[in-house]
Amino acid sequence: MDIFTLSLAVFTKSYRCEMYSEALVQLSLEALGCTQKDLALRLGVSATQISKWKKGEHLSIEMEEKLREISGIGDQNPEFVLWSGSRENANKWEQLIYSLAEMARFNDETGYEAEPLMDENGLLCWNIFDTLREMGVSIPNEFPIELDILRGDDDEDDSFWEAVHRNQYSSAIYNIFKAFTDVYGFYVAYVADLINEDMELFDSPAENIEPCLMSLAASKVNMASEFAPGFMAFKYKVERDYEEWLGLVKARAFRVGAPLRAELLDLVHGGHDGLGHVAEAESLGLNASRIHPDIYMNELLVGMRVIHQVLPAIMKKLGMEDEFKLDENDLHIH
Repeated sequence: MDIFTLSLAVFTKSYRCEMYSEALVQLSLEALGCTQKDLALRLGVSATQISKWKKGEHLSIEMEEKLREISGIGDQNPEFVLWSGSRENANKWEQLIYSLAEMARFNDETGYEAEPLMDENGLLCWNIFDTLREMGVSIPNEFPIELDILRGDDDEDDSFWEAVHRNQYSSAIYNIFKAFTDVYGFYVAYVADLINEDMELFDSPAENIEPCLMSLAASKVNMASEFAPGFMAFKYKVERDYEEWLGLVKARAFRVGAPLRAELLDLVHGGHDGLGHVAEAESLGLNASRIHPDIYMNELLVGMRVIHQVLPAIMKKLGMEDEFKLDENDLHIH
């Protein structure tokens, strides 16, 4: 298992422990229309235990299966169902989100497959809703009626995609997914290998870089303040976090002499279109001869260290170590 997969596995495990129990209990209570005490009796546990689960305490696999059966959500993400308003709404949102992710992947020109949009870990729907909520977007209690239309066998149904672009929720999700393909392409081209080949980075905050790329992509999409009132605060936090995390990668790369083929902080400050174009050029081999200026700086610093170590020995051999005095004024350009 590479560090990329391991990092996502750790993120997924942490998510399940912290969030599944609270949402599953809430959905089960709503499905039964009963009190916590009644639910406790049905499960054969104390009412106190139900309260602990509602506060996020770890839920065993056995109890999770029982609550999933009671709530009727099957394999769906419980928080996603809760945010959707109902399982019926969640099914509709899920179908829409997967269609938007598929279209974003179809239109991706970076040359790198945006694997998270394929949702092999079952977190895509939760991830995009969580991202919207972090920006202050209020998920509607009912699935938008203008999007509640049956699609035909033709994935290019014009009426469907016109409705998608008119609706602020679906258009925001698609734009985030499109930005994600560009961001992810740049990440794979220039950052992933630096992290995957260094266990020290995996044990640092830099391990957050890949799991949080959806938030980074969302920070690069224009959002109306009426739709996403918390967007600017969200964008500021995401950018500050990534500056810190990528700074750790750059510092580590310098210490171990790993070459940088691009300015990593462009991932933070660059527009997603530009990142996509750079990633595409990299995938086509057009940047094969390019080396980032940091490499030349590294070579210069290494050369200075060599001179610093060798010069005293040369001066001593020539008997000049006591005669030579450095006049710093001669170092300035007049």
